[in-house]
Amino acid sequence: MTQTPDITGKSWAMIATLGFVWGGTFLVQAMALETAPPFWVAAGRIGFAALLTALVWRVRGGRMFTTEDTDWPTLTLVAGLSAAAPFMLIAWGQQYVTSSFTGVSMAAVALIVLPLAHFLLPGERMTWRKTLGFGIGFAGIVLLIGPGAFASSGAGMEPLGRLACLSAAGCYATSSVLMRRLPPLDPVGLSAATLLIGSAVVIPLALLNHGLPPNPGGKGLMLIALLGLVPTAAANLLRIIVARTAGPVFMSLTNYQVPIWSVLLGALVLGEPLPPTLLWALLMILTGVALSQYGALRRLFSGR
Repeated sequence: MTQTPDITGKSWAMIATLGFVWGGTFLVQAMALETAPPFWVAAGRIGFAALLTALVWRVRGGRMFTTEDTDWPTLTLVAGLSAAAPFMLIAWGQQYVTSSFTGVSMAAVALIVLPLAHFLLPGERMTWRKTLGFGIGFAGIVLLIGPGAFASSGAGMEPLGRLACLSAAGCYATSSVLMRRLPPLDPVGLSAATLLIGSAVVIPLALLNHGLPPNPGGKGLMLIALLGLVPTAAANLLRIIVARTAGPVFMSLTNYQVPIWSVLLGALVLGEPLPPTLLWALLMILTGVALSQYGALRRLFSGR
């Protein structure tokens, strides 16, 4: 599936939804962390999403590939790189780096996708406009995060921690590109595969780090279920649909939206102060998106 990406108005709506949902996840997760340890919050979230998605997939017939063409090795690799590997890398790396650097690492997914897609997907060639646009957008994210974007945590293992976070970003980028190369398949099945493999990694990590799961109470269970349903199960399916239809380069624009929504929702819901650089950062990010997706925007507004 390597033809020219099909970017439509629906594609823009889906990445806008993903940006908002993932940007708001930090608020819900912060409340959930008051009821359970971090790895069990992550395990509960991905475990609930995996069971729900797998159940829907089985009800739909439980078929993965929709034609005679199959590629189980690549599918397994995509599933591992989509959830299991980055979950482990980020969980380990965040012990030694600042949260600001983690945010920059996730924004770097968009930049990592560009060369990968250029060489692996014929319909996703790099151009000067696309490269400049993604560079400006990334600079906007760094400006939004502020002076702490590349500040040192002082930890002795910080270089390895930073490498782990950037490797997680590389996993997300690589999985999006490889996802595009898979033969026709059921998107719900692929979503179930990524979440089930992720669960097989995260749940043992939670047991090793925190022991048996605690009782989070009714509120905690509701929050973890919400995390599993919306930003994990539903959003993971949307991510797969966008990456498969509109392409990984377009999908990576979501990484520029998440920090913006996180800052805005933090201010609206928690009363956190807005950074003075917000408007300039937003202008740079929107300029970068407009440059990198100039052709898609022109087709959208011209109706062709």
